[in-house]
Amino acid sequence: MLVLGIETSCDETAAAVVDSDGHVLADVVHSQVALHAPYGGIVPELASRDHLRNLRPVVEAALERASLGIGDIGGIAVTARPGLSGALLVGTGFARGLAYSRGLPVVGVDHLVGHLLAAFLRYDDVASAPPEFPFVALLASGGHTALYRVDGLELSQVQELGATRDDAAGEAFDKVGKLLGLGYPGGPVIDRLAREGDPSAIPLARPMKQSRSLEFSFSGLKTQVMRWVAENGAPKDDQTLRDLCASFQRVVVDSLVKKAVTAATGERVGTLVLAGGVAANSGLRQHAREAAERASLALVVPPLRACTDNAAMIAFAGSTRLARGEDDRFTLETSPHTALLQVTRKGRGRR
Repeated sequence: MLVLGIETSCDETAAAVVDSDGHVLADVVHSQVALHAPYGGIVPELASRDHLRNLRPVVEAALERASLGIGDIGGIAVTARPGLSGALLVGTGFARGLAYSRGLPVVGVDHLVGHLLAAFLRYDDVASAPPEFPFVALLASGGHTALYRVDGLELSQVQELGATRDDAAGEAFDKVGKLLGLGYPGGPVIDRLAREGDPSAIPLARPMKQSRSLEFSFSGLKTQVMRWVAENGAPKDDQTLRDLCASFQRVVVDSLVKKAVTAATGERVGTLVLAGGVAANSGLRQHAREAAERASLALVVPPLRACTDNAAMIAFAGSTRLARGEDDRFTLETSPHTALLQVTRKGRGRR
């Protein structure tokens, strides 16, 4: 079955065509970075209006790139949770309208499930093997940071092991980037500058270092950087800026990787998967590779294009439900603040 995926949960308008094996025929993303950059962050109303302007052209471009018509599509998968309420409504409204007009089934997809399954996407220009079940996944993005045990493609086969108590890792990157005057989004700029910096130049404490918990915390680290700037002033030369970026990034990466490896070994699984936008960070990818090798774990990292928000992962995540004949046309609702993956935590209920 060929599935049309639609993603509008935040600031990317995306559409993709994927088959049930995860082969990506087309993947089109319209970014809103330039739109939100002057404000130093995402403005929900502007995001919704931009989705409204661009979703139809993006869907048409995806079908054209795949050399297909809508009549070749077997079903539609659309992000329904979590995300910006107005942005989600644009995507689900478009998907339902298209489904009604063409008599197609449509299913809502949890955005976090999409990220967890991005490692199964197959691109013609990238040779990669999908992970074997079971595996532990570190999902780190601008809105979420958590560890999951994944035993299969079904939602019931995913268990949350630990999550952030406050800021997500990607949010911390962007807020520190804004504090340092690096623009929006700050994460990629910090990553680039950190490559030429000394990660031990500026002492920053790793959050929850003594805790055996698999939970994360990044608000205190962000405060440490803010206090350093308050006491020392903004970096006065390029090398100091690089060193500060490298020191901050190393602490974030150490926290993420140490807990991810601890989770994988504790769950007695042989594979660790990185997912989410922060998985595009070069420091995280390198440090995770080294740590996984020391722990005798197989590391699976999706291609860069599959780490950030995209519709291919949404299409694949919805393909299993569509293959079972499920259809949300009459029940599809958005849930901006609730991710289904957060309903159950291994060993205990929600906090």
